[in-house]
Amino acid sequence: MAGSVLFGRDHEIGVVNALIELLPERGAALLLRGEPGIGKSALLARAASDAADAGVTVLTAAGVQSEAQLPFAGLHQLVRTLLDGVKGLPPVQSDALLGAFGMAGSFADAAVPQFFIIALATLNLLDEASTRGRLLLVVDDAQWLDMPTLDVLGFIARRLGAEPIGLLIGLRDGHAGPLDVCGIPELRLRSLDPAAAEALLHDRAPALAAGARRRVLEAAAGNPLALIELPLALSDDRPVADFLTSTPVPLTARLEEAFASRVHDLPSDTRRLLLVAAADEEGASAEVLAATSVLTGTKVSEQALAPAVEARLLDADELRMSFRHPLVRSAVLQAAPLADRLAAHAALTQVLDGQPDRQAWHRAAATGRRDEAVARRLDEVAARARGRGAITVAVTALERAARLSERASGRGARLLDAAELAFELGHTEQAFGLLRQAEPLQLGTLQRARRLLLRETLEVDVSVGEPRLHLIISTARRAAAEGDPALALRLLKGAAQRCWWTDPGREIRERIVAAVEALPVSELDPDLLYALAAATPLERGTEVRERLDRLAREDGYDAAAAATLGTAATLIGAFDRAAGFLSRAAAEFRAQGRLGLLAGTLVPLAFTMVHTVDWAVGMPAVEEAAQLATENQQPRWLTGAKTAKAQFAALRGDLDTARILAGEAEGAALTTAHHSSLASIQIARGLTSLAAGNPSEAYDCLWRVFAPADPASHPFLRTAAIGDLAEAAVRGEHREAALAELRKLEKAVSGSDAQLIQVNLGYARALLADDEHAEELYRAALDLDMTHWPLARARLMLAYGIWLRRRRRTTEARTPLRFARESFDALGVLPWGERARKELRASGESSERRNPGAWDRLSPQESQIARLAAEGLSNREIGEQLYLSPRTIGAHLYRIFPKLGISSRAQLPDRLRNAD
Repeated sequence: MAGSVLFGRDHEIGVVNALIELLPERGAALLLRGEPGIGKSALLARAASDAADAGVTVLTAAGVQSEAQLPFAGLHQLVRTLLDGVKGLPPVQSDALLGAFGMAGSFADAAVPQFFIIALATLNLLDEASTRGRLLLVVDDAQWLDMPTLDVLGFIARRLGAEPIGLLIGLRDGHAGPLDVCGIPELRLRSLDPAAAEALLHDRAPALAAGARRRVLEAAAGNPLALIELPLALSDDRPVADFLTSTPVPLTARLEEAFASRVHDLPSDTRRLLLVAAADEEGASAEVLAATSVLTGTKVSEQALAPAVEARLLDADELRMSFRHPLVRSAVLQAAPLADRLAAHAALTQVLDGQPDRQAWHRAAATGRRDEAVARRLDEVAARARGRGAITVAVTALERAARLSERASGRGARLLDAAELAFELGHTEQAFGLLRQAEPLQLGTLQRARRLLLRETLEVDVSVGEPRLHLIISTARRAAAEGDPALALRLLKGAAQRCWWTDPGREIRERIVAAVEALPVSELDPDLLYALAAATPLERGTEVRERLDRLAREDGYDAAAAATLGTAATLIGAFDRAAGFLSRAAAEFRAQGRLGLLAGTLVPLAFTMVHTVDWAVGMPAVEEAAQLATENQQPRWLTGAKTAKAQFAALRGDLDTARILAGEAEGAALTTAHHSSLASIQIARGLTSLAAGNPSEAYDCLWRVFAPADPASHPFLRTAAIGDLAEAAVRGEHREAALAELRKLEKAVSGSDAQLIQVNLGYARALLADDEHAEELYRAALDLDMTHWPLARARLMLAYGIWLRRRRRTTEARTPLRFARESFDALGVLPWGERARKELRASGESSERRNPGAWDRLSPQESQIARLAAEGLSNREIGEQLYLSPRTIGAHLYRIFPKLGISSRAQLPDRLRNAD
C-alpha cells in the first residue's frame, strides 16, 4: 500500500532522503504535516525502509489516541531497544530515565526526577547509540503521543548538532503542541494533483464504474487514503454512499463513515471486539479478547478477529492487534452508542489487575457521573506521575479528577494543585485556564489564599492599585490566622514584588512590610528578605544587606532559597553580594534539571555581571537564559534576558545589536506595564546612545527613568541611572536639570549606605559640579571603595582626565586617562576605551587601537564550554551542565581550539589565565 499511496510524492521523498543523506555530517529533524490520510504514514514508512537499506539504525514510535495519558509511553516505544545502554549513563540520568519508565526498583525512595534530566538522559542514550552508526527516529501520529514524550522530542530536536541522528515526525493538521515552538523545519503534504489522483485510483480500483470513479475523485479531493478506501464502500453493487453526495462533509467524516459502513455488517462479537480494541491503548490480543468476553458475558475467541482482518480494518497476530489506520479507531468509537463505549471501558477495568494507572483511566472513562472514589484513584495516578517526572500527566489526571469530584471543595483543591503544577512546567495559559475553572467554586480560607497567590504568580493582573494590594494583605493575614504563615509570606512577597514593578507609594509599601514582619517567621527567611528588598529597597536596604552577609556565611539553604536571596540582593543594588547566591542557585538548578527555575535565576545573574562587567559569566548566562525562556515560554525572563544582553552589547560597542534587542524587549514589556522592566530598557538605550557618542539622545532615554509620570519611571532604578544621566547631561545641554534630579535623589537615599549607590552618586556629583568644587568632588569619589565596581572607577578616571585636560592640565590628565584606557581594555568596554584613546591623543600621547583578543572571537556558549573544559571537566560533564550531548561539546571544542590558537584542551588553562 505504501508504494501506491506515494503516487506523485517524488519531491517529498527527495526531501526526506536528503535528511537521511545528511546524517554522516550532522543531525537533523523534519516535521511532516498534513490532513488525515494524506500519506504521512506511508512517507515515514518509505523513509524507514530506505534508511534501513542504507545501513541506518531505525527506531520507531507511533501515537495512540487512548495512550496519551500514559507518561513516557511513546518514549519507551522509541528507545526500548536501547535500554541496555542505560547502565552507561551517569547514575542520576539512568535513575531518572528508568524511573520515568517505571523500571527502577528503588526509585520510590529517590528524589522526584526532573523532566530535563530525563530528556538529557534520552539525548545521551541516543548519542551513545549513534557512535555505533547513524540513527533515524521515526515518529508517526505525534498528535496522540503522551505530552512528556512530545516534550522530550522537542528537547532533542532543539539540540541535534554533531550527532548523526535524524528525527522524522508525522503530525496531523489542527493539533497544536510543544513541537510547534521547537523551530523544526516542516514539510507539508498537500493533496495529490489530478493526474496522480487518477493514477492511484486506477491502480487500486481499476474496475470502478465511470460515474462512481468521478464521484470518488471529487469526494477524495486528492487525498490518497480516501482514494483507496472510498471505493471499498461501494463494493458489492451498493448504491453510491451518502458520503459521496453533493452535501459538503469534511473529508475525515467521509472516511470515518466509509470505515463505519464496513463495520456495520460484521458479526456482533467482532463489532464488540473492535469497540474494546478502540477503547484499549495497548492492543494486546489476549487483553482485548478477555475484555470482550467480559463485555459479552461469553468466551470470545481469536476467530472473532477474522472478519475485521478480512475487511481490512484490523491487523492482528497472537500477541497484538492494531487498526489499519487511526481513523478506523475513530470511526468505531464514533459509531458506538455512549452506553456501549462506557461498557467497553468498564470491561477493560476488570482485566487490568496489577496496572493501577491504566485501570484508573479506564474507570474514569467508564463512569458517566461524578464519582469521588474514581477521583481519588486519579489522585493516585497524579502522584505516581509526579514521582516519575511526568508532570504533564499529573496535571491531566488532576483535572479529570476535578471533573469527577462530588464536592466543590475537592474539585477546587484538585484544580489548584493542577494549576500550580502547570505553572511549574511554564504552561501559563493552561494554569490560567485551570485557575479560571476554580474561580466560581466555594473554597476554604487557605484555598482562597492559594488561588490568589496563583493569580499573583501568573501575573494575570499587573495593576498595583491599592484595592488589589489591600486584598493581598488581608488574605495573607487570614492565611496566617489559619495556621499557614508560609503561605501568608508568599502572598506578601508577591505584593512586595508588585511594589518593585510599579511604586504604589510609601504608605502602602510600609503596610506590606509591617504585615511581613508580624508573621512568626525567622528574620533570615529568604522570602522575608525578598519582601523587604522589593518593597523598601532604599529604606531597608542596609538591614537586608547585613542579613545577607550573615546568610552568606551559612550553608543551610537550598537552591530556591539561594535564588531568592540573590534576587533580593540585586533589588537593593548589592550586586557584589548577589553573585555568590545566584551562581550557587544556577549550578544546583542545572544539576537538578529544574530548568524552568534556572531562567529566572540566570537573568538577575546576568544583570549582576553587567554591573561587574564579567563577560565570562554574564554572556553565557544571558544566552542560556534567553534559550531557556524561549523553550519554556517564559516571556518575562526572555524580556529580562534581552535587556541584559542589550546592555552588554552597548558596553562592547555592538550598537546595532543593542538597539535591536532593546526594541524587542520594549515591545514585550509594554504588554505587562512593569515600570521596572521599562526603566531597565531605557537604561540600556541610554547606555547605547552614550556609547554611540550621542549624549542628547542618551539624556532623552534616561530622563524617562526620572520623570514621575512616565511609565518607565522607577524610584530605585534612578540610583543606577544617575551616573549615566550625569554623563549625558555634562556632554550635552541638560546640566541644571540633571543636577536638580541629583539633589532629589540624594535626599531620597540619605539613609542608605549601599556601596554602588554611593559610587553612582559620587560619579554624578563630580561630573555635574561647577569648576570651584569639581576637583574636590572627583577626589572624594575616587576615595570611595570601588573594588567591586571596576567599570565605575574607569569611567570616573576617564571623566577626571577629561576635566583636567579641558583645563589645560595636560600632564596631570594623562595618568587618569592611561588608567581608564587600560581598565576599559581589560574589561572589554570598547566605546569608552576608544574615547580614552582619543583624549590621550589630544593630550599629546599616542595610543594604539586595542586588538581583539582570542577570547573575543568566541561566542558566549563557546566561551562557557572552553572555561568549563579548562577547569578539567570532561565532555560528558560539560554536557550535563549545559544539557547538550558529549558529541556536541566535542564539536564545539573542535571549533574553539583554532580560534584560540591552540591544539588541545591541555592548553586551555594557560590560554585562559593569559586572557584574564
